[in-house]
Amino acid sequence: MHSTLVSLEQNEAMQRMSSASLAQGEEISSWAAILFTPTLVASVYGMNFDQMTELHWAWGSPFAIALMGGLCRGLQAAFTRNHWL
Repeated sequence: MHSTLVSLEQNEAMQRMSSASLAQGEEISSWAAILFTPTLVASVYGMNFDQMTELHWAWGSPFAIALMGGLCRGLQAAFTRNHWL
């Protein structure tokens, strides 16, 4: 009887730990996606292309920074709405 009760208690503890771990995993994945977005945009602008129109545009750099910020904010809002953050 005692062995059965201990086993049930361990199973309940493992279920609680698994649920917490899954919730934390979703949050980490969401932040990874948010941080990947500006990395992707910056990597394209960091290449040595000369034929990109926005590189010769006076507002090219502010546009790229605003694009990165807007995409990050949009992803954060979407993930928060879906309760992933």
